[in-house]
Amino acid sequence: MEVNVEDLSSVKKVLHIEIPQDVVKREIDNAYKELKKTAKIKGFRPGKAPRQVLERHYKKDVHADVSSKLIQDSFAEAVKENNLEVIGSPQIDPPDLAYDKPYAYDAAVEIRPVLDTIDFSGIQLKKTIYKVTDQEIDTQLKALQKNLTRQEKIDEFRPARSGDFVLIDYEGFKDGKPFEETQMTENFTLKIGAGQIADAMDDAIVGMKPDETRTATVTFPEDHANDKLKGQTIEFNITLKEIRKEVVPEIDDDFAKQFGKFETLDALKAEIIQNLSQGYEKRTEQELNEQIFSTLLERIAFEVPDAMIEYELEGIVSDAERTFSYHNMSMEQIGMTHETLREKYRDTALKQVKRHLILGKIIEQEPLELSEAELVQGFENMAKTFHQPAEEIRKYYEAPENQERLAYFKHTLLEKKAIELIINKSDIEEVPAEIAAETEESV
Repeated sequence: MEVNVEDLSSVKKVLHIEIPQDVVKREIDNAYKELKKTAKIKGFRPGKAPRQVLERHYKKDVHADVSSKLIQDSFAEAVKENNLEVIGSPQIDPPDLAYDKPYAYDAAVEIRPVLDTIDFSGIQLKKTIYKVTDQEIDTQLKALQKNLTRQEKIDEFRPARSGDFVLIDYEGFKDGKPFEETQMTENFTLKIGAGQIADAMDDAIVGMKPDETRTATVTFPEDHANDKLKGQTIEFNITLKEIRKEVVPEIDDDFAKQFGKFETLDALKAEIIQNLSQGYEKRTEQELNEQIFSTLLERIAFEVPDAMIEYELEGIVSDAERTFSYHNMSMEQIGMTHETLREKYRDTALKQVKRHLILGKIIEQEPLELSEAELVQGFENMAKTFHQPAEEIRKYYEAPENQERLAYFKHTLLEKKAIELIINKSDIEEVPAEIAAETEESV
């Protein structure tokens, strides 16, 4: 077999492969010998049909099978002989097979890029130091306070006023007939003056007393969010059932106890501080990672196979589609398609592939290995994320059918180890968050 490798680029090759005529003849002859044993042809007993009869009936199928076998065997041998790490599937347009000629074909392939030794020492990094502020804690507490705020019926019997919360039943009519977009709605809570439905409805409710019914005429604006209500004049029948007040809990120890695991307000604040701090740690980690790879990608130039980009891109798009589905949304609802998502995230996929390749090279050149303790810690961290026992997580990954997932998980941990190594060998300047913000604004 003769193989010539044509370089189209550092990651794109064309293998020109030629299989000798004697090999072609032998394979075709063997194929007909096997076919003769089982072929059923009218007028001939099994195993007795002449070669020319078999050729007349089965030549096209035999040649297709033989050419497929020749390509499969020769391509694997050619790749091995030339030490090529092929990525993805080869592009082959099989030519016709001839009994009295060598069989020559071309295979376009992409190969994994070969990176030179990476110098990652001395990278200049700015590490933003974030501190949890009292304002942030207050914001979190007020959000929790809002969640616990409830409404109660007021004790006094009085007319409704602007700013009151009211419980109403309403129904809208168009030309004296019920209108589909304003059909009968019961037990609707509305804050007078907030314009939840229309200002004219709020105005009509002011002064109403419980169990009173009024009519309000509402003309909706031409720019109303609901197309079916734009410019429509609707007569609403409104019945006021209750006037309510908001009961806002005090932010104290009793408030903290309502969340189940806290005995004091200080304990709740400590939990808030811990959560905010963890968020800042992740933010700092992401910022450092972005600086690291921005620097390394400037230092290292290499091509990336399309097949690797496509594989990464499909994963990103699939994750996005699953996220939409989880929130009961479709791509069409937000004006996206599978193709527009691919276009949007293609550059992200390219950067991700380059990051994986760079980290893979660093893992190889150092070399980095994963200890049993590090693997155990990795399972424990995942267990915390998914709120499952670490032993169950490990049992899943170490099952025979999940060995590829286990290998990927281990490589992910090694990538994190590589990033830690890069950070340890970098020159890091710590910058308080407020100074970092001022610097960004001045740029």
